[in-house]
Amino acid sequence: MQTKNIIEEKNLKLTSARKELLELFSLANKPISFDDVKSGINMDKATFYRNVSKFETESILNSFESNDKKRYYELRESPHAHFICNSCNEIECLENVEPIKLEGYKIMDMIFKGVCKSCCAS
Repeated sequence: MQTKNIIEEKNLKLTSARKELLELFSLANKPISFDDVKSGINMDKATFYRNVSKFETESILNSFESNDKKRYYELRESPHAHFICNSCNEIECLENVEPIKLEGYKIMDMIFKGVCKSCCAS
């Protein structure tokens, strides 16, 4: 979905920061934190967090905290699980994991923690 369409659909003002962030998230192939992108964006930390907070409120982004105590964000497109390595803190999107169903519950996120393939091989 195009950046402009996402913003218009949510009745938000299209600012340069919002446009830049949405383009960044649409190109990312895994969840990203502020530290991952701070050197490549044209905004300060407060602007970043203010906008991602608004995007979460508007159900544009999902977020979660990792082992490194950083908050990671990604576009809310298709629900999927994540694996976080306890050794290297790498985050991997798991597309082929069947969603868990619990009667009477609505599952929003599935995060698995353990040791990734790379660290196991070392």
